[in-house]
Amino acid sequence: MAGLVEVLVGIVGRAHGIRGDAFIDVRTDEPGRRFQPGSGLRLSSGKHLTLERVRWHRGRPVVAFEGYPDRTAVESLRGEKLFVDVPGDERPSEPEEYFDRQLAGLRVLDAAGKHAGEVVEVLHLPAQDCLVVETGAGRRLVPFVSALVPRVDLEAGEVQLADVGGLLEDLA
Repeated sequence: MAGLVEVLVGIVGRAHGIRGDAFIDVRTDEPGRRFQPGSGLRLSSGKHLTLERVRWHRGRPVVAFEGYPDRTAVESLRGEKLFVDVPGDERPSEPEEYFDRQLAGLRVLDAAGKHAGEVVEVLHLPAQDCLVVETGAGRRLVPFVSALVPRVDLEAGEVQLADVGGLLEDLA
């Protein structure tokens, strides 16, 4: 059994209405999984919060926390980061999807299977997600699409790139 991993899931935004509701700036790929009535969250200070109600407004969660009955009370939480502890081996709801924390730290192999670098970050850009790969020549961005990254093996701790020139090297 894998241990627990602390995951940032959101940041408390501005209050909404007078009943203690607040917008959440989502920082998780699966907000429907993380923001459920009765779910426990933790602030960076270590203080625990429980979600009393959750609704969605224009694609963003609007939540109420137990013990924060009005606008003034919930305003005191504005800007606070919200964390949860999840099993380290937890997988996303959809197959062929990965959490950023699962990809960061993976070895990057070229098409021939030779070590080429390490994934240090995942960027969520408008066109697609990109892996930030640290190579001996510096950081490179690799679009995280199956045509360019055909193999992800979490158990082996590696991703393998397709045989496409220019992914990790500078072209003259």
